[in-house]
Amino acid sequence: DSGDGMQLTGDRFTSEAAAFGNDLATLPNFPAEIRAPAGTLPGVSSFQLHFADYDILTPGDRPDVLVAMNPAALKANLADLPVGGTVIVNTDEFSKRNLTKVGYDGSPLDDDSLASFQVFPVAMATLTQGALADTGLSKKDAERCKNMFALGLLSWMYHRPTEGTERFLREKFARKPDIAEANVLAFRAGWNYGETTESFA
Repeated sequence: DSGDGMQLTGDRFTSEAAAFGNDLATLPNFPAEIRAPAGTLPGVSSFQLHFADYDILTPGDRPDVLVAMNPAALKANLADLPVGGTVIVNTDEFSKRNLTKVGYDGSPLDDDSLASFQVFPVAMATLTQGALADTGLSKKDAERCKNMFALGLLSWMYHRPTEGTERFLREKFARKPDIAEANVLAFRAGWNYGETTESFA
């Protein structure tokens, strides 16, 4: 959803891809509607990054990986993904209420509608809250860091360095060191999840 921090996440991954020496092009996509209700198709915000070790000639392309933070994001972007593409889904948002908002009769994670893709269900909000349990942040504030968990996971998947993002987060939230540290911890938790789970083998 707009406000979930996907533009920041995309911007950081873009910066790391550039520092890594990749050629790249970006396609940020903001909702046209002002304050569209959370969890609805008009409120989906996305950030597409096309990067490679060869010349990139267009920002828009069929993505290899889709990170869907909720059912609306999945429904709005799934048609762009080629058969065999990877879908990483934040399962914490796949509640009956959120599914109904976008017209799903049941969860696409439980039927065969995603059978042609590689699907990785990840409870990002739960894992982020667990990683930040000792910080003293409220559950709501901790959950807001789930975009950094997703960034950490993608950074692990694509072998991106982590130092630049951690430095950026500490500088961005310098006036709120507790928020800075929470985002760094969430970022590390996502990276560690990719490193330690066997799901992505």
